Amino acid sequence: MPQTTDRALIAGIANGDAQALRELYKMHGERVYNTALTYLQKSTDAEEVSQDVFTKVWRSAAGFKAESQVTTWLYRIVVNTSLTALKKRQRRSIFGTIQASHDPPDFHHPEAKMEEREENKALFSAIYRLPDRQKTAFVLSYVEELPRQQVAEVMGLSLKAIEGLLMRAKKRLRITLRPAFPD
Repeated sequence: MPQTTDRALIAGIANGDAQALRELYKMHGERVYNTALTYLQKSTDAEEVSQDVFTKVWRSAAGFKAESQVTTWLYRIVVNTSLTALKKRQRRSIFGTIQASHDPPDFHHPEAKMEEREENKALFSAIYRLPDRQKTAFVLSYVEELPRQQVAEVMGLSLKAIEGLLMRAKKRLRITLRPAFPD
């Protein structure tokens, strides 16, 4: 079967083609999951968000305006869904239904090398504590390695605003990580 473009898959999904959704999932599911995992730092939550993202794609494919790349649209959905899940988690912790605080879970990114686990744990813990917009700019730029212009499109901000968010995020991360990693 020849490779189908993302836009053709979205058109198929908009017409109710479940196979097109499966194909889009096969192409982008891992990226969606990894992005959600970076935000939520808990695999079960990331799996749930991934399912929610593709449910939203199914429901809203007809409304996709081909003004941006499909991946930009997917990132926007996964970022917003992940941030919503984080807010729900924090609300539940405030009302006592779960025993969590604003502290990040004990998290090891599955792609982290064994010898870098402790550094990555500290880094992801610090990323988890960033304000939402700084976290999003940092995750999309440095973890997902998206071009800055695409980050700006995902976030609906100017390139200059993204650069400012990244500067503030890096400064905050340096301050947070300096005691544990003085070099």
